[in-house]
Parts: sequence; structure tokens; C-alpha cells
Amino acid sequence: MFILGRPLIEVDPTRPVEEQREVLQNRWHPDIPAVVEVRPGDTFVVECLDWTGGQVRNDDDASDIRDMDLTHNHHLTGPIAVRGAEPGDILVVDILDLGPHPKMKWGYTGIFARSNGGGFLTDHFPEAHKAIWDFHGVYATSRHVPGVKIPAIPHPGILGTAPSHELLQRWNERERKLIARDPNRVPPLALPPEPRNAILGSLRPGTPEYERIAREAARTIPPRENGGNRDIKNLTRGARAYLPVYVPGAKLTVGDLHFTQGDGEITFCGAIEMAGWIELHVDLIKDGMNEYGIRHPMFEPSPIEPRFSRYLVFEGYSVDEEGEQYYLDPHVAYRRACLEAVEYLKGFGYTGEEAYTILGAAPVEGRISAIVDIPNACCTLWLPTEIFEFDIRPGTRGPVARVQGGRLARAR
Repeated sequence: MFILGRPLIEVDPTRPVEEQREVLQNRWHPDIPAVVEVRPGDTFVVECLDWTGGQVRNDDDASDIRDMDLTHNHHLTGPIAVRGAEPGDILVVDILDLGPHPKMKWGYTGIFARSNGGGFLTDHFPEAHKAIWDFHGVYATSRHVPGVKIPAIPHPGILGTAPSHELLQRWNERERKLIARDPNRVPPLALPPEPRNAILGSLRPGTPEYERIAREAARTIPPRENGGNRDIKNLTRGARAYLPVYVPGAKLTVGDLHFTQGDGEITFCGAIEMAGWIELHVDLIKDGMNEYGIRHPMFEPSPIEPRFSRYLVFEGYSVDEEGEQYYLDPHVAYRRACLEAVEYLKGFGYTGEEAYTILGAAPVEGRISAIVDIPNACCTLWLPTEIFEFDIRPGTRGPVARVQGGRLARAR
């Protein structure tokens, strides 16, 4: 149970992961033992490492991004068992509050190299870069991205429950079939189970149970029916999540905390990543999955998100950069909207990589604005103009360089 003033689960971003792995997991599997148990109606605080477990440094060299071993990630806190939860229930999770860890008052955004994860625009920005952000209350600023002050919309990138054995098997089968379409693709189409560097709570490497689970467990990279890595910026303080329960106890897991983020988290490590703490309240809706006919998570957004009054809205359609027509393809359309915004921001002095970073880290809105008018889907990217220290709206003079670009950290 949560003791006032003390987290239910504590982690320390200044300590090695190996010293605290008993409260961490980086794979999905129903047999990972719960760290603690709470009751419906309980309120509690848990602490979380950043998603890489401290692999990113506060410096001006992006070699840590370029050379990162992604088999370690994500570093999540849990699982947390909820007493009385049974398969078919809905776990109700209220996000009451969250913020940066007191020992890490900074965060980072990374552009991953194409050969190591890539990102939404990796064909245009294939090299590793990073930006370090300093936290000033509800704002973040960066020595690497001048001219912007971004308000917080903190949220867990990952909030999910454990899959059942049957659900886990379905995940692995369907993702193996996808990989088989192009097994040598870079970046890959999906990530199969990877025993290397699996963190499974209290289970220790070398034991038969650990080795079995490590071989079977799913990676935490994509979102799935249990929730997981959805990276939804609006799942912030004041939001309520409804998560399907697939195993006894639900086995709630949380982590990958973000100070803020744009819709799509387009650079892959596109949010302002941070270590931190999160205060949760849990409850149950018995047999809720059947009563409401849901098989995926739902949530109610918060009433206290940052609000903006002015946006520039960039449009994209289902026509790629080479002029090839696609049929109602929102992926192509959103990419084109993002590229339009990148090119626009370059007129004010930003490099393409800096503009890309802004779109990943700032709370931009991404929308499917039209999906029925063949052959073009229309996606829009809403860029809040108030995050900039100067006016970026179009005028009769044309764009004027207002910042000295080229500060984003590169790999040495």
C-alpha cells in the first residue's frame, strides 16, 4: 500500500539498472511476477526510469543515440497486481499527477539513425541527433533548439496490462508473418521475441523460468490490445484509462514517461523523454469487456491540458514525395503534412533536423481530416504558434531567419 510521502515502488535514475531490476520489466508476458499488490480504490505513486534506463547522457554528443542497444528497452515499472481483477474485467486507471524525477530535472529528444530504429521521416533524416531539454516548472527549453518554449503535457508513453498466454501467442504469430514479408528490411517491419537483455522483475537470468519467459515474451515497442506503448499525449494528469484485463490481477505496468510530445512522436524518440513519478488510482468494472464489448483500451482525456488559441495547420494527401498516388493512405498523408511543416520552419533558420525535433517534442495535433474522398486521404498537422518566441505566421515579407540553426547534437 502507498504510504503518504513515499512511493509504492521507487527507482533511482542515478543507479545502474542491474541494481534495481527486481521492480522493472521490458517485455510482455503473463508469467512475470507482480512486484506489489494494490486493491480497487487504492491511490499510489510509483517512480519510473526513462525508457532507456539511463543510456542517454546530458551532453552535446548524439553517439549514445546512434549506438544504443535497443534490446534493453523499455524500462518499465511493475507489474502491479490489482486484487480481485479477473480476465474480462476492465481496469480503470486515473492518472492523478506526474512529473520529473527529483534526481533528473532534464529530458531529451532523439532522432534515431535509420540503421537503429529510424523514425517516421527516416528516409529524409537518416542520421542520429539529439536535443537536451531543461525543465523550468511547466516549461521546457533546449540549448539545442533555440526559439521555442514548450509547455508540459506530461504522460506515460506506456500504460498496459499483461497479455494472456493465448493473446501473447496471437501477437507473436501475426508479427512473425509480417516480418516474413521482408525479413531483411532496415528498419525491420516488426520485432520478434528477443531473449537478450530481457528484464523480468524478480526472475533472474540463468533460471529455467527466466529463460522460458525470455524466449516467449513480446517486445514492448508497439501498442497492442493490452494498451502498452501508445504514446498518446492526451493520456495526461486528469485522464482516465480503461484497460482490458487478460490475466488474474491484471498486472498493470507503467513507464516511458514524457514531459511533452507531439501527436505521432514522429522521430521515434520524439517526445521529451524523462525519468519521473506518477500517481495513480485504480478501480475495476467487473466483466466490463463483455458488458461494453471492448477488446482495446479506451480513455477519457484530461480537462487541464495546455490550450492554444493559434495554430498553423499543414495539410498532406495520399501522394508521396515522388508524386506516386496511393489509395486513401493516411500514413503517406501525415508524412507529407509533417514534411510541409519541416520545410516551412526551415525558412526561419532551423535545420531540417531541428524542425523535425520540434514536431516530435511540441504538443502538435495530428488529425485524419478526410478519409472518404478517393483517392486522397487528407491528414493535417496543427502546429501551435505560441510555442515560438517570434511570429511564424505568413506575411508579405516572406520568412525571415530568426534563429541560428545547426545546434542539434550530432554523433561524434
